[in-house]
Amino acid sequence: MQTIGLVGGMSWESSAVYYRDLNLGVQERLGGLSSPKLVLSTVDFAEVTDLEDAERWQQIGELLAEAGRGVERAGADFLLLCTTTFHKVADQVEAAVGIPLVHLADVVSKACIDQGVTKVGFIGTKVAMEDRFFIDRLAGQGVEAIVPAQEHHEWLNAAIYEELVHGHVLPRTRRRVVEIVEELWDAGAGGVLLGCTELELLIKQPDVELPVFPCTSLHVEAALDRALS
Repeated sequence: MQTIGLVGGMSWESSAVYYRDLNLGVQERLGGLSSPKLVLSTVDFAEVTDLEDAERWQQIGELLAEAGRGVERAGADFLLLCTTTFHKVADQVEAAVGIPLVHLADVVSKACIDQGVTKVGFIGTKVAMEDRFFIDRLAGQGVEAIVPAQEHHEWLNAAIYEELVHGHVLPRTRRRVVEIVEELWDAGAGGVLLGCTELELLIKQPDVELPVFPCTSLHVEAALDRALS
């Protein structure tokens, strides 16, 4: 079994989901008392979000790169960033380490294409929806991503940062996100990417009619495939 390296803390709710699901996945696949070999480094989310607000992405990349190097030094065979938004600096992190980085967009695009879906709605933080770093990476793999109307962006960002990262899962928020998914369906989406780990706390497949692609769950499965191959 290979050792999985995780850079987390963006938010701790996200890191907890990765840790839990990697353990559940190994137990399901191997049984008994089996558990994954993991190295986890977490950053201070307050520091990172302050830098994000100031658009100091170079410094964010340096922080995550140093965390990645620490994970590598601790024995990880490959690396995952436990975040969608901060994949904006994934190339900077990847260049700083000597182990492979399993890029979330590559994992998600493969899952979409495997299901015959080449146009998807993408819901996430304001940065993830408005900057092209994730959408362009998907496009390079043959998947077109469309985002909600501009009027929803600030509200979605607030729902993620003010509710979900604190573990607050509210029915009124779920109802509005479902309405946004339906708008994406009307715009031609054949599926929806939950492009933020915390959104997976809110939206499940039974909530919407479009196929749901939960980015974190797919990332976890790809990590398990690699670690156990």
